[in-house]
Order: sequence, then C-alpha cells, then structure tokens
Amino acid sequence: MIDPDGVLQVAFRTKKNIIKLKRIGGSAMPKTITLRLSDETYRKFLAAAGAERRPISNLIETLALRKLEEEIFVDRIEMEDILANPVLTQRLKRGTAEAKEIKGRFVE
Repeated sequence: MIDPDGVLQVAFRTKKNIIKLKRIGGSAMPKTITLRLSDETYRKFLAAAGAERRPISNLIETLALRKLEEEIFVDRIEMEDILANPVLTQRLKRGTAEAKEIKGRFVE
C-alpha cells in the first residue's frame, strides 16, 4: 500500500505472529523520469488529462499508482487474510524455498 506521503508500506508477519508495516523509500523531492510514448498514446493521455483538467504527468502518475495498488500489491486486509491461513502460509514458504533451490517445474 502506498501512504499519502508516497511511501510504500509492506505488511509482514514476525516470528511472534505480529503483523508490522515497513516503510520503503520516500523522499521529499519528486523524481523525474523519461517516458517514450507513440504519438497516438500521447494524444490519448493528453485528451484524458485535458478532460480532467490536470497535467498529463499527474494523470500518468495517478493511473500508474492505481494499477500498482489494484493489481500488483496486496492490500492490508488481504495480507492479514493470507497470513491468517496457516495452510496457505506453509505452502508459500515451501514454494519460496523450492524456488530458491530451483526445484519444481514451470507450468505453461
């Protein structure tokens, strides 16, 4: 989850089964990146930003963060549910260990 300060918060369980949040990153200064877009993609972003009366950079940032939060990161409630399931937790630990040992096979 990303907090209002733009800092990534990751939930994890300690050995004593206490769920903690760890803050990762964060800086007072915004970062600048270069993004290459086709003309067609740029026009789509520009039109969407204009419709919402905001800068194109803000639109792209908002859409990217929404995508990360919705599809990549697990929210706090979902993480608590995962960690509360001992069977799932054990399978995840076993899978992680096997991946580190390069055991198993890829399923296509």
